[in-house]
Amino acid sequence: MKSSRIASALLILAVTTALAACGDGDKATTAGSATPAPTSAAPSVAATSAAATPTSSPAAGAASDKQLCEAVKKANDEMRAEMVKVVTTGDASAADFKKLLTGLEQKITAIASTGDGKLADAVRTFGAEAAKAAAAADPGTAAENPAFEKAGKDVSTACKAHGISMVL
Repeated sequence: MKSSRIASALLILAVTTALAACGDGDKATTAGSATPAPTSAAPSVAATSAAATPTSSPAAGAASDKQLCEAVKKANDEMRAEMVKVVTTGDASAADFKKLLTGLEQKITAIASTGDGKLADAVRTFGAEAAKAAAAADPGTAAENPAFEKAGKDVSTACKAHGISMVL
């Protein structure tokens, strides 16, 4: 039970650190999107389908790297919001972390399938690492591994070059 609480505390720390790191980059995004409040499910559903089907695609039909980054950031932000809900409602269980990581993996895998190239490969790798962590007996602890962290940093670094700041 103690290791579960330690893993939860570490995951909470990682999430809050990541949210703090994203704070400055979100000011421009928040100012530009003040009209549609993210409190209803309808805007997020519309945004997810818009991210999944790129509007300005290259000839091969693949999403641009910037579109991939925007979609990954949105999926990551949604997972973090869910994480905050889980953590603030009480003791987060292994099942809670499994659900969060499985949802993240499914979204990331779907996003990666819309792209082509090095960034899409990095997103696929991140999704695979999320799937491995979700399948572990203790998903919260399994998510704290160097391969998962490296995969997240690779995507974050690549996306920063396209003007999308996030911490995976």
